[in-house]
Amino acid sequence: MEFDSSHRAALWELLTWRRDVRHFSTDPVDEQTLERLQSAMNLAPSVGNSRPWRVLMVDAPELRAAVRENFTAANARAAALYDGAQADAYRRLKLAGLDRAPVQLAVFTETSPPEGHGLGRQTMPDTLRQSTAMAIHTLWLAARAENLGLGMVSILDPHVMEALFDVPEGWEFAAWLCLGHPAFQDDTPLLHRAGWQENMPTSWQRRSGAAGP
Repeated sequence: MEFDSSHRAALWELLTWRRDVRHFSTDPVDEQTLERLQSAMNLAPSVGNSRPWRVLMVDAPELRAAVRENFTAANARAAALYDGAQADAYRRLKLAGLDRAPVQLAVFTETSPPEGHGLGRQTMPDTLRQSTAMAIHTLWLAARAENLGLGMVSILDPHVMEALFDVPEGWEFAAWLCLGHPAFQDDTPLLHRAGWQENMPTSWQRRSGAAGP
């Protein structure tokens, strides 16, 4: 397969328009689309082909309410870390789509999966968590290609989440994902629009000389 400029342009648009969505319509996502998104996530790279991500689709109102309680408590603790104008700015941010997103996913990393037989992670076990992160990013881009939005709720106590869902030993909470139709389209990140922080420039630093001691 040879990719051309039209493929590169489409990928660039997906990357540009991938937003951490916080404002959702309550319109449902059809099952065929969800099946395509699951298939796309299964194409994500993983260390040693371990595929350590474990995904729970959470529909039960009582479980969603418990997650909302976890978020409220964790958000209050996080807000207390800021002072003055920054504290005011933090409280103005909408940091969750928990109340409206029609699809909500609890994502965990299995820290000792039988798949992969340990290949590639003996010296760097964190590559399992990185594999889950890559699966989430793959889902994020696939959702955008379906004209859907995805938001990650990171202001949660992971130990509370693991206990709430009674997951097997060795499953680490990775992310709570809100998925659905965005309430509006925007190519400007929310944190930019809210004045929290602009993107900082990054670069690839070249090392051309001899290795150090």
